[in-house]
Amino acid sequence: MQLAFDTVRELTRIVSDAAAQCEGFDPSFEPEVRAAEPRFGDYQANGVLPFAKRNKTNPRALATTLLEKLQTLPPFSDGQATLEIAGPGFLNIRLSAGYKFAWLKQFSDESSYASGAKALLAGKTVVVDYPSPNTAKQMHIGHLRPMVIGEAVARLIEFCGAKVIRDNHLGDWGTNFGTLIMAIKREGYDLDAASGEAALAEIERLYKLGTSLEKEDESGATRDASRAELKKLQEGDPENTALWEKIVATSNEAFEKIYAMLGVKPDVTLGESFYRDKVDRIYEELSACGLAEESDGALVVFHPEHPRFAKQPFIIRKQDGASNYASTDLATLLYRRDEFGADEVVYLTDGRQRDHFEQLFLTAQKWFDKQGYTLPKLAHVWWGTILGEDGKAIKTRSGEPIYLRALLGEAIERARAIVDEKSPELSDEEKQTIATAVGLGAVRYADLSQNRTQDYVFAWDKLLAFDGNSAPYLLMAAARVHSIFRKAGVDLASTDFEAEASPIETEEELALARKLMNFPEALALAVSDLRPHHLCTYLYELAGDFSTFFNANRVIVDEPDVKARRLLLCARTVRTLETGLHLLGITPLQRM
Repeated sequence: MQLAFDTVRELTRIVSDAAAQCEGFDPSFEPEVRAAEPRFGDYQANGVLPFAKRNKTNPRALATTLLEKLQTLPPFSDGQATLEIAGPGFLNIRLSAGYKFAWLKQFSDESSYASGAKALLAGKTVVVDYPSPNTAKQMHIGHLRPMVIGEAVARLIEFCGAKVIRDNHLGDWGTNFGTLIMAIKREGYDLDAASGEAALAEIERLYKLGTSLEKEDESGATRDASRAELKKLQEGDPENTALWEKIVATSNEAFEKIYAMLGVKPDVTLGESFYRDKVDRIYEELSACGLAEESDGALVVFHPEHPRFAKQPFIIRKQDGASNYASTDLATLLYRRDEFGADEVVYLTDGRQRDHFEQLFLTAQKWFDKQGYTLPKLAHVWWGTILGEDGKAIKTRSGEPIYLRALLGEAIERARAIVDEKSPELSDEEKQTIATAVGLGAVRYADLSQNRTQDYVFAWDKLLAFDGNSAPYLLMAAARVHSIFRKAGVDLASTDFEAEASPIETEEELALARKLMNFPEALALAVSDLRPHHLCTYLYELAGDFSTFFNANRVIVDEPDVKARRLLLCARTVRTLETGLHLLGITPLQRM
């Protein structure tokens, strides 16, 4: 068998090719190769049983036929792997120690991993729509998930070979600006009176004031005043346009500071306002092809074949003639296809917007089909709610949202207190570097390690713990390996020591090698359904397997070949941990 980064993919190819040469199989057969429980072997091909059930044949007999053919082909014919049948037709595959050793020597660092992983998505252009906050509001804890999940998803897709365009689709246009401009003028507030977070906080206060004034005015005059300000803005009134530009600029200035803390670097920032002169084409084409119709003064699309949307219209132009999320999202999709050459578009929002995106995708599919356009593959990555320890949506004691900048600052402060206690001998600069990596990493990992579609409880003690499935635990595991190399007096950046390494031998060495070879499968799983928690789970298990290996096998021993092979295993472990942490947006540390 040729050395391949993704052993599951390579074994799948081999088993598929063998089945094509066996009587009783047809092209619908799927090997379903995956990593196995260690007691069964390294990998297991499970596809014979479901294939036999569909075709009403004997699975054990089919598995025997396939096994006999496989045993005449590499890697089974040349001793690189062995086969056995288990149960009603499962094929257990065990790779030789020599093959595992050769794999570890070839795939040695982040660069070689990326080279191997790029086959998954090579040649694709993927637009990832995030973090996409609404302007005129301070970022709160609810904005954490789009940034950390979005960045991890973008990094995973990019690592697997795609060209990624990070498109920050700002909410910078809409009826709320009429309310805000009305309040600014009523209060006589000068937007140049403050800057940064303070300015954005004041803008948010003014918007809340304007909303309250509208609700309190039963005559509707205040709401009419807001509509008038919005109309002036939409018509290009110089004063209102200048106010709007200042609001957007102030918002972006504050957002950029949060982006920098979390390593979020959009490639383009095109807000909803960018598409305001592009929505007329949407109205015209959807009407001309018979998809859109007038209903109570609005332009809507119905999906009568859909059980939930048959009577729920997808409004693409409101009664007052204004555009909305639907029309700008459709215009944005067309722009991404035409200008970016998108093969895929990934949208990241919370779960409350699932209906919107399902209707958007249905509408886009019908529209593109009727127009003869090629529709990019569309994916909605959504998530649940961050809960407090009381099981309710997390807020301050006063019921206000927890602002994200304050949350991240608190994470760093809490981590610094732990570093001060555990490593008092370090310099202040070293302590702060470690505290920043641990604090921000802990917040990110607490989010990413959860299945994104589930709610999760935000608990400081758990996310900053140095044991269990947490960022501090993984960072400590990686730093521990660096300390082994320092004690051994060996440069981790050099591979010279590997020439002396003998093939892996002990049970713990083989188990660690097996886990390292499963890294490609964890990547493929995480990127296939855009759920970073699969990668988190793998890294946690890898750290555990390394600990088992290290506790049972002394690394710094007298025998040069044994020492070299165990250092090789240490090196591969830390490079895999660090690669995984990079993909999650977490900064690894060499000392803690």
